[in-house]
Formats: sequence, C-alpha cells, structure tokens
Amino acid sequence: MNADRAISGQKISNLKTRFIINPRSGHAARYLPALTRFIQETGGTAVHTERPRHAYDLAVRALAEGCALIVAVGGDGTLNEVGSALVGTTATLGLVSCGSGNGLARHLGIHGSPAHAVDILRHGRPRLIDSGLADGHPFFNVAGFGFEAEIAQRFNRLPRRGFYRYLTTSAQAFRRWQPEQITIVEGNRRTPLLSFTLVVANADQYGNNARIAPGARVDDGQLDLCALPPISWRSAAPLIARLFLGKIQGGKNVTTRRGPHFVIERTSAGSLHTDGESHDAGRRIEFTVRPASLRVLGPA
Repeated sequence: MNADRAISGQKISNLKTRFIINPRSGHAARYLPALTRFIQETGGTAVHTERPRHAYDLAVRALAEGCALIVAVGGDGTLNEVGSALVGTTATLGLVSCGSGNGLARHLGIHGSPAHAVDILRHGRPRLIDSGLADGHPFFNVAGFGFEAEIAQRFNRLPRRGFYRYLTTSAQAFRRWQPEQITIVEGNRRTPLLSFTLVVANADQYGNNARIAPGARVDDGQLDLCALPPISWRSAAPLIARLFLGKIQGGKNVTTRRGPHFVIERTSAGSLHTDGESHDAGRRIEFTVRPASLRVLGPA
C-alpha cells in the first residue's frame, strides 16, 4: 500500500523512473518522440535493450538503483522480461505497448496512441495483478504449447514482425501440424484428449483482440485453460470467428477450465511459450498462479 500511495500521491517527476525501451519492437519508432519529450520533462532516464533477456537485466539494475516506476516500452516479450524482475517487489510496472499483439495491454486498457500512453504515465493509478508460472517460467498474459508454441518459435525468428506476418506464419505451419495426445490433471481428476493447441491464460486474449479466454480476469487468483481440438481447414474458419467474437468456449469439442493450478501431461517433450517467448519443456508441465504479485500502472 505504501507503494500505491507513492505513485498515486506524487507526480511522476518526484519518482525515480526508468524507461526500458526495446527499439526492435514493431511500433517503437512511433512512440519514441512523445516518450522522449515526456522523459525530458519529468527527469526520468531511459535505456535501450540490445539482446534477448537484456530487459530483465536492465530492470534488475533499475531496482537496485532505487527506481519506483519502471516502464517497459515494447511488446509482450519486453513486458515479460521486465515484469519477471518486478514480481513480488514494491516497484510499479509502467507499460507502453508497441509490439505485434499487446495482449495484456489491451486487456488492461493501456494499449493505444502515444498520447494515451503518456496520459496513463501522468495520471494512471497502480493496481495489483496476478502472474503465472509455466514450468517455472513467469508469464503475465498467456502461456501454452502445441501449435501456438510452434508459431511463437517461428515468429521470433523473423527479422520483421506484425499481425500480417503472424497470419502468414500460422498458415504455413498449419499445413503440417499434427495434434497431440495430452492429459489435463486437476487433483484426482484426469481428462485425456487430443489437442491442437493448449493455452493457460492470465488475461483474456492473445493480442489483437483474439480472445482465447473470454471472461478471464487478471486479479481473481485464477488461471483460464483452453484446449482446442484437432482443426481442419473446414473447421478453422468458425473457430477463428469465435476467437475474435469472444465466443471460443462455445466451439465444438473446445475444453475449458478455470483454477489456480493445472498439470498437463503429454506424450513427448517439446516447446513451451510464455508471452510469446519460447522455451524447451518436458512431458509434464505445471501451471500455477501467483495472486496479486505485480503492480501495474493502469488508467485512472
């Protein structure tokens, strides 16, 4: 609560603030002029990332130097790295979303124009949100495996990104992708099924308003699981429509669950993604929620 009062009761110019900017993020150039003016006005400092995991290191350094507000300027990957360093601390995460999907930012009402981003930095209020762990890796928006982990891995290799490239990458991978047999374990309950992709969500969407977990909340102490069945070219269009209409839960053979903890067993090791970042994972993957573990600056 002391950190909440510090942010709410003071102007940002009275807080030690660090901006961590990912210059490779899709639309970073569009936001930089407004942010540069704002940083100069308020006396904040800015650093740029230069490599993978650099944002995490820069956030750890900012904490060590006493920064109370640390602003991630980038996409979901930048958010993940900075947020991972801030979990469980009294520092507040500011978010200027300029990536390809911006799922958590859209869910929180932070995504928008440079003017909107600056307005939140000037007048926003902090709120506590949940975070998740997937096989020990932190996530704040969504984590999963199957087709979506394959797409995340391919997408991260592209020199240029964006929604159009995400769609074309997905279409190319879809031709050869095979569903896998998995088992959802919840206490003594075991649910075997054939899954095209599986997501465990903290917020309600992947990004770009594709709502994979309609009704999910970031402050309810719960995670939302959604497993999609095998998909053909014929069944893909209705599912995609449901995804953007926020009605995926009503799709044929779509499996959904809500709870604080899931264990998923699969037939072989493979990829896992957390907020779009790829990891190697084994046959057994555990998902756990960490309630009220991260302070985020949101709209007043």
